[in-house]
Amino acid sequence: QVQLVESGGGLVQPGGSLRLSCATSGSRISIYTMGWYRQAPGKQRELVASITSGGTTNYVDSVKGRFTISGDFAKNTMYLQMNSLNPEDTAVYYCKAITASRNYWGQGTQVTVSS
Repeated sequence: QVQLVESGGGLVQPGGSLRLSCATSGSRISIYTMGWYRQAPGKQRELVASITSGGTTNYVDSVKGRFTISGDFAKNTMYLQMNSLNPEDTAVYYCKAITASRNYWGQGTQVTVSS
């Protein structure tokens, strides 16, 4: 049994910062790629950023220059540093891990950007 657990969400004012973490527990798995997704009310879930075990990163245009993804594949953990947050970043953020056999999702953490 493998679980992904996100943490670090919360309420922040516009222009503020948050750091999300994603940790795995349970059986040891070999992860190829990890990613952060988000889903705002009434919208589809979208990929925010991803990182491969080789260190290649990818970002959606709306967060480039503001968010930074990092990961420790030896520990199967991942982080998302979010700076200069704005209300449009408000969403539930999910982490995803891709292995050879299946994908794993976390339960999500709420990020609310509001004054």
